[in-house]
Amino acid sequence: MAYEGYADYFEKPVIISVAPTGGMHGKEANPNLPEQPEEIVEDVRRCREAGASIVHVHARDEDGESTKDPAKFQEIRDLIHEEIDDIIINFTTGGGDDREGRIAPVLEVDPTPDLATIDLGPLNVRGDTISPNTRVQNVGYAERMREANVKPELEVFGPGHMTEAHHLVDEGLLDPPYWTTLILGMQTGTIPNPRNLQNLVDNLPEGSEWQCMAIGRHQLPLTTMAMTLGGHVRVGMEDNVYFRKGELAESNHQLVERTAAIAERLERPIATPDEARDILNL
Repeated sequence: MAYEGYADYFEKPVIISVAPTGGMHGKEANPNLPEQPEEIVEDVRRCREAGASIVHVHARDEDGESTKDPAKFQEIRDLIHEEIDDIIINFTTGGGDDREGRIAPVLEVDPTPDLATIDLGPLNVRGDTISPNTRVQNVGYAERMREANVKPELEVFGPGHMTEAHHLVDEGLLDPPYWTTLILGMQTGTIPNPRNLQNLVDNLPEGSEWQCMAIGRHQLPLTTMAMTLGGHVRVGMEDNVYFRKGELAESNHQLVERTAAIAERLERPIATPDEARDILNL
């Protein structure tokens, strides 16, 4: 690569996504992790002020358990719109083997989210729990998201999942740029190593925009590396409940603020939601 090409990375705004709460651990892992809609939206409001332009949404019931209830997603969607009207909204379709239940919030919430995830291959989650994520399922998700004017976010947990990304592109089921999340550190995912992140980047479909998501203590070094490679980043307590070793994160805002500060030290501008929409062709 010519130096001039590499230097161009640092002119490109970096998109910061925040994943404030997931479907696995909850307040037992970190009491500061937001679970209910008001908690989530207040934390995300501060994340937006710190530089986040995308929020990745999971929902929980009143007991803090993960739910795919479209009404709960609608409640979060409405509160976000009231409090932070410009942030890009990304819904999860991850978790379990209820194919229709997983995509229901994406299709039934009004208005539909800007983005929604497609997990590109099977995963061991924990114990005897697996997430199958077949090719038939993912083709169906891509087709239905296109009909609903929702851009897929392709979640690549392991190198083999990249084959499925290329399949969706080759079948003409996606519109460029192909928004892809490279995930390191999950149970049957990519081993969190800088060389493995580079390998995933090298195998992306041409015309992709990508972000790095890394679990636990790997979040900070690998998202920093991603920014030096011209990529974007996802941080938040879905993926990492610690700020540093032995110190629980005080909020998602704290993680976003640190990421924005690193981007500024690298002299990469931080994308506003409008700039992120332009980059992703939303």
